[in-house]
Amino acid sequence: MTQVAFLTGVSDKLALALRLLRKKHREGARVAVFGPPALLNRLDQALWADEALSFLPHLRVRGDAPADVPLELTPIWLLDRPVPGLRCDSAINLGADEPAWLQGFDKVAELVGSEDDERLAGRRRWKHYETSGCTLSHHPQ
Repeated sequence: MTQVAFLTGVSDKLALALRLLRKKHREGARVAVFGPPALLNRLDQALWADEALSFLPHLRVRGDAPADVPLELTPIWLLDRPVPGLRCDSAINLGADEPAWLQGFDKVAELVGSEDDERLAGRRRWKHYETSGCTLSHHPQ
């Protein structure tokens, strides 16, 4: 059963995503990150700009995954949409409004900002997960 943690009132999704990705990488997890393309691009740049010794190996995928990339070699995936055959145990959602994409993961972190439209979208995703039988938790930031 998918465990979904809603982190709400997030003022800086990028900073929180970086912190979560560092933690997951230290734990040896494989993580898929979904969200609006502009935010994923900023996250990609932030991951490249990290200190050399704290670099997190990742791949930004726009559209389908490149056929020549072994899916098991990259621990962090920044995705516009799901990639068939990609086996990640965790996901972070920065605002993609497709909760069905996220139900195949063991753990999902939903980062929800404080703007009205983000809160409403977060509530819709919460209801979707709830009706799907996922285990939900709420962590105000």
